[in-house]
Amino acid sequence: MSEIELISIAIASIIVIGIAAQWIAWRFSVPSILLLLLSGLIAGPVTGLIGPQFYETLGDLLMPIVSLAVALILFEGGLTLHLAELPKVGGVVRNLCTFGALVTWVIGSLAARLLFPDLGWNLSILLGAVLVVTGPTVIGPLLRHIRPSGVVSPILKWEGIVIDPIGALLAVLVFEAIVSGGPKVAGEHIALGLLKTVTVGGGLGLLGAWLLTVLLARYWIPDFLQNAVSLMLVVAAFTASNYVQHESGLLAVTVMGMALANQKKVDVKHIVEFKENLRVLLISGLFILLAARLDLDDLARVWLPGVGLVAVLVFVARPLAVWLATARSELKHGERIFLAWMAPRGIVAAAVASVFALKLEHAGFEQARLLVPITFIVVIGTVALYGLTAPFVARR
Repeated sequence: MSEIELISIAIASIIVIGIAAQWIAWRFSVPSILLLLLSGLIAGPVTGLIGPQFYETLGDLLMPIVSLAVALILFEGGLTLHLAELPKVGGVVRNLCTFGALVTWVIGSLAARLLFPDLGWNLSILLGAVLVVTGPTVIGPLLRHIRPSGVVSPILKWEGIVIDPIGALLAVLVFEAIVSGGPKVAGEHIALGLLKTVTVGGGLGLLGAWLLTVLLARYWIPDFLQNAVSLMLVVAAFTASNYVQHESGLLAVTVMGMALANQKKVDVKHIVEFKENLRVLLISGLFILLAARLDLDDLARVWLPGVGLVAVLVFVARPLAVWLATARSELKHGERIFLAWMAPRGIVAAAVASVFALKLEHAGFEQARLLVPITFIVVIGTVALYGLTAPFVARR
């Protein structure tokens, strides 16, 4: 079999297996991402259907493809954020994305250092930053399945989408500190980098939303091209933002989605529907693509302490973060418990870990390769635990 045929089979397998897993998950009411991860492991390291030769052919294209797909997923998430919800949930969301994120980062980093001594402090702190994100790609389907009442659903939706660019930015700052020789050397760059990221990402996101709104309001785009042009502008904003300021593109597309969702000049329902369909395809492909790239030996090496890390995140970090974030809120006791039992990790954590692991390996940090299997164990563990128990907890 020729190399071209092997690559064609791998690409077809990613699409077929991904969509089939989504359909089976819907049919039997199980978390779709859990099936996607298991399907990717079977298609990749278990059977070799999507083998190393495919990834060698992709080469340096793999991570840009993953990053762009994540950007489109976050843009779709931003389209679901409506500012009218903030008066009721804004304070809790703010606290979860600040104090809560800090608590998760600190506890996650300490647990990683104790459970994975080979990582050292630098990589443990980076892993803690990566695991701050909770993943709208997992929370969204769970909320649609459970349909909790009250303000719990909008709180989790806002947190899952807003925390992603925050976690990615935090990981970028830690990465810069690592490759610069430590926080003291990188300190003067971190504050400036944070300011530039917020300014560039937020500014270009608002600019992209304004431009698309003007084009639609003045009828300068025919109906059959509206989805295509919106996709073009999202890609342009993401790429331009990353070019001006490293890793600021996720913030740009999230802001762009939020701005479009909350403007009153044009109706964007058709764009939202298109992006929802695109999200299903992207999530399916991404999880298969990344899970199939895993090494079973690496997974076997870290699975036991990985389970310990999942336990710390679920039973220590998340409850403490929610307790601090909701201490002065008007949430009921049951609502706080449900928030404390809902923090699955998803595709953004897996993608960010994959990107930085590859960069650090090239920079000479051999143990960085463990970041990916550890993150996937956390993703699998949290998705399985929350996905299978959240309906029961919600009823209680």
